[in-house]
Amino acid sequence: MNVRAIIGILVATAAAVSGCGSADRSSPERSSADGESSAEATPTGTPTTTKLPDKGSVESARGRVIKTGSSDFGTMLFDRSGQAIYLFAKERTSKPECYGACATAWPPVLTEGTPQARGDTRSGLLGTTKRRDGSSQVTYNGHPLYFYAHEDKFQVLCHNVNENGGLWLVVTPKGEPAPA
Repeated sequence: MNVRAIIGILVATAAAVSGCGSADRSSPERSSADGESSAEATPTGTPTTTKLPDKGSVESARGRVIKTGSSDFGTMLFDRSGQAIYLFAKERTSKPECYGACATAWPPVLTEGTPQARGDTRSGLLGTTKRRDGSSQVTYNGHPLYFYAHEDKFQVLCHNVNENGGLWLVVTPKGEPAPA
């Protein structure tokens, strides 16, 4: 194999591993679980690994915390730990359609209790829907919510990305997708 072929394989592998993108498009301003801001450095565009973090796991019985924070797309939803939250535009109702390989790449935001609002998150827009396995997925303004499995905390790599048959968009406190 020549050097160009090896470089081509490496570039293709890096693109596949990074998924939606490798540049960090998040803001350095982070919000704490109670909605207060703190200036902390964010990851600097380092490609994420293919490990599947525990993002789809269920938070404690008192319910998953959904908070707001700043990003390049304006104020948007994050979970307590700073994981960006997305909606799947293909889903027109609160019934989830992302299962199998889709849910591996886009783990659902799960909860055991009533979801908790922090920051500018509107508690009246939070809800839940049942998944096929009986688990409770958090909804916001009727949209089932998801994480992207290959993002670090406060990273937003996949806004306005078309995967699994539809667009993935970050969610504003009003319950709408952020502008592209």
